[in-house]
Amino acid sequence: MLNSVDFSGRPFHFIGVGGIGMSALAYVLTKRKIPVFGSDLCLNHITQRLQDNGVHIFWSQDAANLSAFQTRSTVKLAAAEFDRTDVDGIPLPTSPPSDSLDTPGLLPQVICSTAINSSNAEYQAALELGCPIFHRSDVLAALIRETDGIAVAGTHGKTTTSSMIGYLLLQAGLDPTIVVGGEVSAWEGNARVGQSTYLVAEADESDGSLVKFSPKIGVITNIELDHPDHYASLSDVIHTFRTFAGQCETLVGCIDSPEVKQLFSTLTQPLTTYSLSQTLGADYSVDRVKYGATGTVARVWERGVELGELHLHLLGTHNLSNALAAVAVGRLLGLEFSQIADGLAGFSGARRRFEQRGEANQIRFVDDYAHHPSEIQVTLAAAKLQVEDASTPYQRVVAVFQPHRYSRTATFMEEFAQSFGDANLVITTEIYSAGEPNSGQTSGQQLADVIAQHHSQVVFQSTLPEVAAYLMETLMPGDLVLFLGAGNLNRIIPDLVAFYQQAEQSRSELYCGST
Repeated sequence: MLNSVDFSGRPFHFIGVGGIGMSALAYVLTKRKIPVFGSDLCLNHITQRLQDNGVHIFWSQDAANLSAFQTRSTVKLAAAEFDRTDVDGIPLPTSPPSDSLDTPGLLPQVICSTAINSSNAEYQAALELGCPIFHRSDVLAALIRETDGIAVAGTHGKTTTSSMIGYLLLQAGLDPTIVVGGEVSAWEGNARVGQSTYLVAEADESDGSLVKFSPKIGVITNIELDHPDHYASLSDVIHTFRTFAGQCETLVGCIDSPEVKQLFSTLTQPLTTYSLSQTLGADYSVDRVKYGATGTVARVWERGVELGELHLHLLGTHNLSNALAAVAVGRLLGLEFSQIADGLAGFSGARRRFEQRGEANQIRFVDDYAHHPSEIQVTLAAAKLQVEDASTPYQRVVAVFQPHRYSRTATFMEEFAQSFGDANLVITTEIYSAGEPNSGQTSGQQLADVIAQHHSQVVFQSTLPEVAAYLMETLMPGDLVLFLGAGNLNRIIPDLVAFYQQAEQSRSELYCGST
């Protein structure tokens, strides 16, 4: 078995290629003219983009998929039959495609994510054939090693911060390669391949794989316990970040996070710090901050010298902090502040990060990935800015929350209960397991009951259809509705938008008829 990832032309095969992290790597590799194969269970806009760029996808996770690599002959790749439409609205094929491929005769490098367990039939077949098998983090680590890698880590804000940095470098003409855990309209997906030596990547700590990365510049936005399924304590999380920090040539970190501040006090390599407060002595800080319903304005300081004003489309304190990280990285790369400010002014955010999904009947529907108590708090605080602004039509924040993982819900039950203070109405649903077994000791109803101890307006609806039905009966003009969670809650948004569009049309027709 190979002990390192081979980018010289040996094919790759991704089990679960449509995952947000897997698909980004598959895209980068296929754009580098390396043969890329993969398997997944459904066609959506992510897998469609991969196919359009030359990735060959099997529409099942079967052992037989690996047989395509056991011969040099032309192999027919057939997709399983589907007779429905995927949630993205892309019609699924009703019969197998007839694509033919010439495989190179080499066993592929098989790439898995943490979501693929040892009982997976395709994984078992790869083992039996003797394929070199890597975790997706091994591929990203190898890409970072061969580039001027900029790896963004942290419990919260990784996707937005790495996307900001990638967008900033792109606008400044540095032509970076970008690999992030969210989709960005500027590069029409979660990855981009540039021609420069720069690579901007989101570095995930959830499964401990953060320790594999050795970038030129590492960024740590904050440190908290978020994955109790993997870490026993916050100390374990800090240990992982400490290992990552020791492998970065230069570090950028937010010392508003006590854990980051303490970690940085023990390090010896070049350090750059940032903070929203000017009292902590950070290298980069802000004052004259104005948080508004349509964006944020702040004056930026660099080691006591005024750089200028920053204008962001993004809302809230957390996004200003993310932008300061991007400022610090841009300055390390030699960019003028004017270039940085111009670049960040044009950044509109990543998908599922306060993403507006529609507006109908004077109701705005927003999708956000927030699934940790800290993330929920800052997201709802940003929403409250819009409700409190007299120039907007919004009068009420409605939070719809799908808890993610039994372990996280159980660990942070009380923290979740106190995270919804900026919502006028809270609707919760059953826990999205994300593959975790249900011990029967933690439930969505239990969480709703605990939240109700701190909030006067809490409603529990067990299933997503029940949530949708309740919202169809309850929402009013002037509502700002946030769908919070890392699961599949956002699937109900299109139906709700359509329902209220019809209500708006019916009201308009009734009004016109009465006049």
